[in-house]
Amino acid sequence: MSLTQVFLGLGSNIERETHLCAGLEALAAFLVDMRCSAVFESQPVGIKSGPFFNFVVSAFTDLPLMELDRRLKCIEADNGRYAPDRKGLPLDIDVLLYGEQVGNFDGLILPRAEILKNAFVLWPLSLIAPDRVHPSVGKSFATLWDESQIDQVLAPVAFEWRGEQLTSSDLLRIS
Repeated sequence: MSLTQVFLGLGSNIERETHLCAGLEALAAFLVDMRCSAVFESQPVGIKSGPFFNFVVSAFTDLPLMELDRRLKCIEADNGRYAPDRKGLPLDIDVLLYGEQVGNFDGLILPRAEILKNAFVLWPLSLIAPDRVHPSVGKSFATLWDESQIDQVLAPVAFEWRGEQLTSSDLLRIS
């Protein structure tokens, strides 16, 4: 069975470390060769809440796109995303890229528009896959980040998963 490379955006603004680590553990159960970008703290966009931790995961999957999306929704639900009394966003996992797919797939639009709109998506993507070319724009993520005019402030933050520091000490020094 062939594997498709996927890029997922993860974010949380409630018990951030707890929910993001739980999300990573759940993803590790069915994704192959997972790699994580640095983790950034950002102010919320589009909602009133506390600051978020955001990062990008690169991995490979044999799941069809819609099955992958269904599993991501289950992981979000397991972390309280859809609880009626929740305050904020415990866990958000978005498919940013699924192979080279471009288009509307049962309401899931790829590549995800947030890649070009939000620094907390584009900067991590530029770090984890600098030479990868955006399938609609035709420029690498590193170039897109260098050329971006996104007016959002991000701060790299120390974040550990499975004993590994996701944000490099070099990146932490620039914050």
